[in-house]
Amino acid sequence: MSDIKKIKDEYLNKLKNDLKIENLNQIKTELFGKNGQISNLFKKIGTLSQDERKKFASALNIVKEELQEKINFKIKEIEDKEINSKLESEKVDVTLPEREISQGKIHPVSQVIDEISSIFSEIGFSVEEGPDVENEHYNFTALNTPDNHPARDMHDTFYLDQNKKLLLRTHTSPVQVRTMLKGKPPFKIIAPGRTYRSDSDQTHSPMFHQVEGLHIDKDINMGHLKGCLNFFIKSFFEIDKIKMRFRPSHFPFTEPSAEVDIGYEIKNGKIVIGEGNKWLEILGCGMVHPNVLKNVNVNPNKYQGYAFGIGIDRLGMLKYGINDLRAFFETDYRWLNHFGFDPLDVPSNYRGLSR
Repeated sequence: MSDIKKIKDEYLNKLKNDLKIENLNQIKTELFGKNGQISNLFKKIGTLSQDERKKFASALNIVKEELQEKINFKIKEIEDKEINSKLESEKVDVTLPEREISQGKIHPVSQVIDEISSIFSEIGFSVEEGPDVENEHYNFTALNTPDNHPARDMHDTFYLDQNKKLLLRTHTSPVQVRTMLKGKPPFKIIAPGRTYRSDSDQTHSPMFHQVEGLHIDKDINMGHLKGCLNFFIKSFFEIDKIKMRFRPSHFPFTEPSAEVDIGYEIKNGKIVIGEGNKWLEILGCGMVHPNVLKNVNVNPNKYQGYAFGIGIDRLGMLKYGINDLRAFFETDYRWLNHFGFDPLDVPSNYRGLSR
């Protein structure tokens, strides 16, 4: 018990001095550290008899709490003193001009993705997502792409291993495969996201954004596809009428396949969608190939449907008058301040998301 009193008296005297935070931290270590004096006394409790143990532990706890309380009080006293000293010495110059408030902008790509998702949600489409790093099966094989197809070549696709099993997805169509494998028809989804191809110029970028659409059900036909795209194009470009034509094309994952053109004309140096006798290609589409349905365990004799793929960046360029795709990815704040969107300035065709 004398050891406890000795330690108490010694450190209470130390704490009466004018100390700094560093000194108090040192005292805490001397008392309560792993080999501190109070810690060592607690280790001795197990060596005492039962009667002595209770008295010794009680007295030791009282001293421990008293010393901790005194140390904490001294720490707060020093902190308060430092704060008061700063308040007295530091002045605020009220004549200084106010700091500039910088508000961020929504990137055009993010804005267009939200607009697209909003429009398709109105006609029953849900949004699905998938990984940017894909395997060769989901990106090509399951989508009925033959082994000798040019898209599989190294100069078109970014492969991540020598065996060409892992790659950066070249389209968001693998999301359709993943969605159908984990569920049962009907399916009605869109899949927006980043895609990657080895290409770079004014209208192409190694990374770009694409939205895939898929609708699988009984008795779905090209008429449903045309109606869906007609609704989307008019809603997105905010026009009442649209000239649209389907040109025969070929994609491994659709049969029949088509490219979709929309009518436009040039007025005062700007593209006006929906008018004129010029044609502009905006997307590819078609009826889902029976082999694709077989690969995802969907009976092609019972179900059929359509799919389409749209370049998100290109849609943004057309709608908002951006003439160089590369500018989307250059992180130029001047460009973003000009073409970006105020978070509170909601476009007239924005309906809110349903994800």
